[in-house]
Amino acid sequence: MSLHIDVLGRLHALWGTLGLLTGASLFILALGTHAALDDLELSGPAGQTAVGIFVAFGSALFFGGLAALVVGLALGRRVPAARMGALLLAVPQLVLAPFGTALGVYTFWVLLNDEARRAFGRAVPRHLVPVGRP
Repeated sequence: MSLHIDVLGRLHALWGTLGLLTGASLFILALGTHAALDDLELSGPAGQTAVGIFVAFGSALFFGGLAALVVGLALGRRVPAARMGALLLAVPQLVLAPFGTALGVYTFWVLLNDEARRAFGRAVPRHLVPVGRP
């Protein structure tokens, strides 16, 4: 299971890096759109709405990517809070087909395993321990 946790950490870090780059590119697009609208003297409500949409989506991607990058690096170091962070990030990723869905499902499969709980310092709940095992 240790190998799966390491791979999961790297995948989250890669996903986060892609999110950071995409968010930064949308910020640049928003700046360019804003400058072009000002140069053409077309800065009406529709243009400002487009700039606002670029900024909103860019912010969401940038900060979501930052969170995924931090969680991915922390998973590799087995920081206990990283497990919960990765599980929380996996929920919205499920709707980002196909790669986000695959990463979300893989995150649940790896981190909801009893070995993963132990790797992050969490005790397995007593009612989940099979009979005959301590």
